[in-house]
Amino acid sequence: MAGLYFEELTEGRVVDAEWTRTITEADNVLFTSMTMNVAKLHLDAEYMKGTEFGRPLVNSLLTLGLMIGMSVHNTTVGTTVANLGMNDVRFPAPVFAGDTIHVKTTVLSARPSKSRPDAGIVTFRHEAFNQRQQLVATCERAALMLRREPAA
Repeated sequence: MAGLYFEELTEGRVVDAEWTRTITEADNVLFTSMTMNVAKLHLDAEYMKGTEFGRPLVNSLLTLGLMIGMSVHNTTVGTTVANLGMNDVRFPAPVFAGDTIHVKTTVLSARPSKSRPDAGIVTFRHEAFNQRQQLVATCERAALMLRREPAA
């Protein structure tokens, strides 16, 4: 599905990503290594056996990236000019290798750009849930979105 234009992103609209992603141990190790995060809580299974979690946690930035990335194909692909920022990023429950996440996106607000007649600013709330329907990540993201028809 192509991305939605500013005019289609009305306040309150909810878009389901329509697909899921199982996070693997390899995903976590690769991402954690690529970002040079050497925290034992992501990489050391023996160390993590002695913690309250009992096993490595998936890197939260991988979870954040997947959450936003999974939403792109049916919300903003081809219609985003630029991301403007992310706020209120939270991880209310841990994610582990083997968890399968799905994503829901809600349009919180939309307003025409004051400086660009071809675009508007949309604030999204992304929410990721695991296979038990537990909220594992959420954030608000502002994006500069193309208008279908430039403002007069």
